[in-house]
Amino acid sequence: MGCSSVKAIWEEALASIRARVTDENFDTYFRPLRFGRMDGQTLVLEVDDPFFGDWVRLHYRDLIDGAVREAAGQALDVSIVAAPRPRPTPAPAPAPAPVRSRQPMFDFPLNPHYTFDTYVVGPANEMAHAASVAVADDPAGAYNPLFVYGGTGLGKTHLLHAIAGQLKARDPAVRIAYVSAEEFTNQVIKSIQRQQMDAFRARYRSECDVLLMDDVHVLAGKERTQEEFFYTFNALHAARKQIVLTSDKTPGEIQHLEERLRSRFQWGLITDIKPPQFETRVAILQCKAERDGIDLPEKVAFYLARLVRANVRELEGALIRLSAYASLQDEPLTVAFAEEALRDIIEKRSRALTVDGIIKMVAEHYDVRPGDLRGPRRHRVVSHPRSIAMYLCRKHTQASYPQIGRGFGGKDHSTVMAACRKVTRKMEDDQTIRSEVEVLERKLPG
Repeated sequence: MGCSSVKAIWEEALASIRARVTDENFDTYFRPLRFGRMDGQTLVLEVDDPFFGDWVRLHYRDLIDGAVREAAGQALDVSIVAAPRPRPTPAPAPAPAPVRSRQPMFDFPLNPHYTFDTYVVGPANEMAHAASVAVADDPAGAYNPLFVYGGTGLGKTHLLHAIAGQLKARDPAVRIAYVSAEEFTNQVIKSIQRQQMDAFRARYRSECDVLLMDDVHVLAGKERTQEEFFYTFNALHAARKQIVLTSDKTPGEIQHLEERLRSRFQWGLITDIKPPQFETRVAILQCKAERDGIDLPEKVAFYLARLVRANVRELEGALIRLSAYASLQDEPLTVAFAEEALRDIIEKRSRALTVDGIIKMVAEHYDVRPGDLRGPRRHRVVSHPRSIAMYLCRKHTQASYPQIGRGFGGKDHSTVMAACRKVTRKMEDDQTIRSEVEVLERKLPG
């Protein structure tokens, strides 16, 4: 089997994988895989980073093996090996004469609770956590840049503070610039107004050892700020200074972002943080309760973990609020008390999450019509999203099986039960289905 024919097999397998996963997952985990060579009966794929290769091998081995087997018409072994490619070294921007800022750029307040020890790790965030620890242990040596994306309140800022805290603990003199993209933009505007751009550039390009930027997607559409950040990025990367960026989107999803910046964001490791699973949410609550001296019964922790699913910040806020109410009213923490104290959250969720709303969202995601999901068609193009939508309605609304069935065009409750069981069973064994459901759950209101 010639090299070109084997490469064609991988390209066909890659196209098959793309049809089975979300664009987000494909860009993050499969696009970086490169055809390497054929070694006997083993198809060798190459990646830039060994940690990334291990991650893909652990979580997507069955999907890749199956796609290659279909494309080749026979079973082939697949090996993923690290083979870093040389990257062009960007030329640093012309260095202005160093001008020290009068503002304390690097003395930002670290949140003492945002450490790696207090970060609860689960399947939804373990890669982002491991990569952040690697960056803190070996800045500019592991992943540079490190790009972490995910929804609001899932722990991205926690990781930035944890990285900064560990670096400061090892070297108190390290100069860390922690800034949001919005604040960076404001500094660019003020520096232009005050004719202090030389000082601004020196601060970030010459006087900074580590740059941590939150919400980098906010740079979208701001041409002058993007230009300044482009040259700042180049100068820091060329000087082997660590860069860590967070966003609510992947680089490919950020609209109105210059292609040269998008390309640089993809130089290092891109990893995501998903909404935590139920067990992780319970662990987060228990850790928070232990840290704050709150006596949290297990049943109440379970209730809160089911009530708030998509936002860690809101989850911890619900616990603080519940504890404060219980203390003020001198009441023990019980599920009944929690239901009463958090009634507004329950009512808000009930209003926000409806069967019709979920049908509309799922239909839009799979590019079908809401009427198709309510109709009788059984083709997989419709039946698969219909089953996913039924599962989400059962999990995320208060609707009963008969009520969900009526929302899907008068289907019997047994049909809804069967669909929910089918999706639950597939999620246990099929990473692709699990990823699809997680992407949709990220779109649901907290």
